[in-house]
Amino acid sequence: MRACDRLLNYVKYHTTSDPSSETSPSTARQFAFAEALAAELRGLGLSDVRVSPDCYVYAVLPAAPGHEDAPGLGFISHMDTSPDAGGENVTPLVHEQYDGRALRLPKGGVILSPEKFPFLARLRGQTLITADGSTLLGADDKAGIAEIMTALERIIAGDLPHGRLCIAFTPDEEIGRGTEHFDLEGFGAAYAYTVDGSEAGEIEYENFNAASAVVTVRGRAIHPGSAKDLMLNAQNVAWEFHAALPEFDRPEHTEGREGFFHLTSMMGDVTMAKLGYIIRDHDGESFARRKFLMRHIAGRLNEKYGPGTVTLELKDSYHNMIEQIRPHFHLVENARKAIRAAGLEPIELPIRGGTDGAMLSYRGLPCPNLGTGGFNFHGPYECITAEKMDAVVKVLVGLAALYA
Repeated sequence: MRACDRLLNYVKYHTTSDPSSETSPSTARQFAFAEALAAELRGLGLSDVRVSPDCYVYAVLPAAPGHEDAPGLGFISHMDTSPDAGGENVTPLVHEQYDGRALRLPKGGVILSPEKFPFLARLRGQTLITADGSTLLGADDKAGIAEIMTALERIIAGDLPHGRLCIAFTPDEEIGRGTEHFDLEGFGAAYAYTVDGSEAGEIEYENFNAASAVVTVRGRAIHPGSAKDLMLNAQNVAWEFHAALPEFDRPEHTEGREGFFHLTSMMGDVTMAKLGYIIRDHDGESFARRKFLMRHIAGRLNEKYGPGTVTLELKDSYHNMIEQIRPHFHLVENARKAIRAAGLEPIELPIRGGTDGAMLSYRGLPCPNLGTGGFNFHGPYECITAEKMDAVVKVLVGLAALYA
């Protein structure tokens, strides 16, 4: 079975996660997909297949005879889809021999246009897979799961060389909780790859350092008719805080390794105002300076308006995985070899975001990220091709052989 055939089946499972939920998984519907994947893994002949109470799927393909001493290698993808767009009642469409021109989807007025998305021209002649325009497709990351499953099937059917292969499919990655309950010891791998990127041939091993910030401002409400020298409008102080941050250090003005302050929420009245931020930077020293600047601004405003006027809560979210990958750079070198052997050229770009691999790397499991062959994730313009999925399967099979 081709990976694309599996994808066409997988996307019909409704697995959208919910950031407002406090349960794990955030949505019980993810269990249906998890149980189906566990049954498929058992059908392929994997051992130690289990679904945890928190909806993590684990399985092991024991090492082929003669390769028992090879380090355990892990492949990881996530089951949930983004809450940013509809993930229920997904209708996948297969466009054979895509001609590279503008493609109107049946619903929502969605047009996949090469003028807007230049990569489409490179897909001419391939089998393009989309949704119908009313939902996302769900290739993020059901394509990764399909590719891992298909690679396992190829390895088993072809009696190909491999060490111990450790498989995990996780919930709630899209809401930042994909590794919260990951059983690292039970997983059993020395190294792993998440299969959750976009273009086939991507190797991602450098990501943002990330933090969140909440700025709370407390003001004084006085009747505006007698407010002179007495009122302190919390909203104005909050905006003063925001205006003190560099104007061009915002996401809409940055790219590549450039970091930013991103105002994600604001609310308030005269007596209290709150600002929510995320802070991102690839460079560790620059990341520290950004957090220092926010503390400095809060301190100066408290000097100006009185102690306790501004409260800043800073919390680190994740860190740049490259610090954990450097001592194990064979992961990148072997990925390059496997990608070239699959007929692709490696694409190495810093991630302007984070991955489960970054979290796992800092927990002791070095874990770069590989592309799946998909594009335009998290919305109705999402697409992938069968041929790119085939190439990713070859990459995974190649990595299994290299680590054997």
